[in-house]
Amino acid sequence: MRETIHTPEAPAAVGTYSQALRVADTVWLSGQIPLDPATMTLVDSSPEAMIRQVLSNLDAVARAAGGSLQDIVKLNVFLTDLGWFPLVNEIMSEVFREPYPARAAVGVASLPKGAAVEMEAVMVPGSSGAG
Repeated sequence: MRETIHTPEAPAAVGTYSQALRVADTVWLSGQIPLDPATMTLVDSSPEAMIRQVLSNLDAVARAAGGSLQDIVKLNVFLTDLGWFPLVNEIMSEVFREPYPARAAVGVASLPKGAAVEMEAVMVPGSSGAG
């Protein structure tokens, strides 16, 4: 059985997808780009602000599904500039606690709406023990 997860605290889907789906004990979070959920426009600021907005959007969806960023077991990061990779690592070290999620980082030619970063995740709510 699938359960659709939706929250107005994260950007609305900009296509034919759900913000997240729960299947059994696993939640599959769709990719988030640095959209401001209130305006549905890309944050036009520094790479750090864009990465933090993406993580904020993922956090909102994770909370709507009854979890947190700490419950993410797999994170996929897509960057149009792999030069941002050290910054992603730095911010992840602030946002996530050990053990860090499994992760892939992929350089891509382009992303939806001209975004420079996108992240998607797989989460098991309650798996971090953080509640």
